[in-house]
Amino acid sequence: MLSKVAQLPSSIKQYLVITGNYWAFTLTDGALRMLVVLYFHQLGYAPLAIAMLFLFYEIFGVVTNLFGGWLGARIGLNRTMQIGLVMQVFALAMLAVPPEFLSIAWVMLAQALSGIAKDLNKMSAKSSIKTLVPKDQQSSLFRWVAILTGSKNALKGLGFFLGALLLAVFGFRLSVGIMAGALLLVALVSLRLLTQEMGRAKNKPKFSQVFSKNSALNYLSFARMCLFASRDVWFVVALPVYLSSRFDWQHEFVGAFMAVWVIGYGIVQSLAPRVIGKAKGSLPDGAMLSVWGNLLALSTLLLAAVLHYLPFPQASIVIGLLVFGGIFAINSSLHSYVIVAIAREDGVSMDVGFYYMANALGRLLGTILSGWIFQLYGIVVCLLISAILAVLAAFYIRKVDV
Repeated sequence: MLSKVAQLPSSIKQYLVITGNYWAFTLTDGALRMLVVLYFHQLGYAPLAIAMLFLFYEIFGVVTNLFGGWLGARIGLNRTMQIGLVMQVFALAMLAVPPEFLSIAWVMLAQALSGIAKDLNKMSAKSSIKTLVPKDQQSSLFRWVAILTGSKNALKGLGFFLGALLLAVFGFRLSVGIMAGALLLVALVSLRLLTQEMGRAKNKPKFSQVFSKNSALNYLSFARMCLFASRDVWFVVALPVYLSSRFDWQHEFVGAFMAVWVIGYGIVQSLAPRVIGKAKGSLPDGAMLSVWGNLLALSTLLLAAVLHYLPFPQASIVIGLLVFGGIFAINSSLHSYVIVAIAREDGVSMDVGFYYMANALGRLLGTILSGWIFQLYGIVVCLLISAILAVLAAFYIRKVDV
């Protein structure tokens, strides 16, 4: 096995190192989220207080993508990837203190550090693929991006299970300590094996260059923001509260159901090239992404109508979520390929960072709207707003020429 790996081309070996690095980080990221939610729920924290623990995590995601892309272009993506890993180790170590020191402010600070680390790692991994694939192999680029994107979400769902298991077996403090030690080992191995300099711009870019003058990138970024807001406006807060309050689902069952959904969502993302017919020579363009975006809006509208008019809400929400997840996964995977495809060769991380800044802004917008709209108007109105956002994403993505 090792001899076969040694015979692989350098680009493939570097891709495997990047993917392994990203997988390890994503696993701890999902596990940490579940650990924090369950542990602080056990301590008696109210749901709003628990949600506040993740506020800085999301806000710093917006800021980090903007600055991280610029930093990657200046110092190289392998360095920003390592910085992300080390910062996550520090974030985990901060949470390994005695329970009496785990104030809301302290945990929010640790989550802020984790949010910065996550987006540095993600931006670096996604951008690095652009530097490893030749220009004339767009089909390979699509496949590599789909695998990396899909596996990330599948592992994040697996991380939810891991976090709950670690908490049950080892308790909170020892669990975060174990993850910090494991991730430090990954960082040291990655530092040893990641040898190829990637993503550093030939000329040191100014920070003002982060704000793109490329209209295609701006349209794509706005579409991405709307796409992820359309998911999170009903998925992040409204859905788990609805399942718990409307159908009396236990918290553990809600968490397990959503974890399975995330894993399935990641698997579909990985299969996106097959779904759209890559074998027949099809590659994503603005028109294709617009079709999938409108399908997403249609599925959301149908689910809203079914919940409002039909007497089977529990079966409807489960089936509707599966349909929505499959279509959304294809949309997300296609978007992820397009940003890597259209990003500039020199300083790729600046374009990818700007794009994922819009992604993080969409998540933040969707999260805020999810709690606010659901509290005032309920799940059906959340779904209607989701459909509107999906239509906006479909409209603007059509303007992107790949």
